Amino acid sequence: MNRLGRVLILTLGWLGGMASSQAIEWHGQFTQGALLIGTLAPGEQVFYQDKALKLTPQGQFVLGFGRDAELEQQVTVISVEGVKQDIPLRLKKRDYDIQRINGVPQKMVTPNKDKLARIRSENALVAKARKTDTGRLAFLQPFIWPAKGPISGVYGSQRFFNDEPRRPHFGLDIAAPKGAPVLAPADGSITLAHAGMYFSGATLIMDHGFGVSSTFIHLDEILVKEGQEVKQGELIARVGDSGRATGPHLDWRINWYQVRIDPRLLVSGSPE
Repeated sequence: MNRLGRVLILTLGWLGGMASSQAIEWHGQFTQGALLIGTLAPGEQVFYQDKALKLTPQGQFVLGFGRDAELEQQVTVISVEGVKQDIPLRLKKRDYDIQRINGVPQKMVTPNKDKLARIRSENALVAKARKTDTGRLAFLQPFIWPAKGPISGVYGSQRFFNDEPRRPHFGLDIAAPKGAPVLAPADGSITLAHAGMYFSGATLIMDHGFGVSSTFIHLDEILVKEGQEVKQGELIARVGDSGRATGPHLDWRINWYQVRIDPRLLVSGSPE
């Protein structure tokens, strides 16, 4: 992956009087909002929050941390011999911007009660798509920018719509003209293609494997179908301003299952 540093953690511990050591080779940044890829020695297992993490044939696994993740984290590695080793991880705390967006129709800030059932139903569709758990290895590719243009909104910013506080922004906004191409940032399979959700408008989700997914919202046009396989760089949609948007732009999001990741940490350079 681009922009991902390479770190090697070696731990040495004692269990039952026997020395044991497990090494994890990490790719990623130890910070809130990061997606980490670790590599184990052959035959080892790794657990996070008491859950076994899926491994590739080469011993790679994925671990994601949200916007406000605890700074002290831990994974547990079990060696081929059955020796368990707890490995501490220390994340860097991030400071987030405040973004004020005015001129938004009030119905898109505080929806009428008759819209709430629709919003809940759409949220369930998104959550289901992000639960996709395949053995696809596309998440190992160096990701590319899905659109060209200046960055107009960043991950984690606290947002105020018409001076009313709302949830933080979990995507990366790229300002682009309506109809501009949206490209697949990595190989994947389309798990959701919805023509018009209340807040996010035309919404597209694609699976990159191991719980890693991309979401593209506020689209003008979706050019792929659910279940379709796409290659990195393939045209999948066009930039729009559907849903709660004040102008055309691409809102690109990355998830590890339901954990929201900062897309900026996965790409190098600039989208301009």
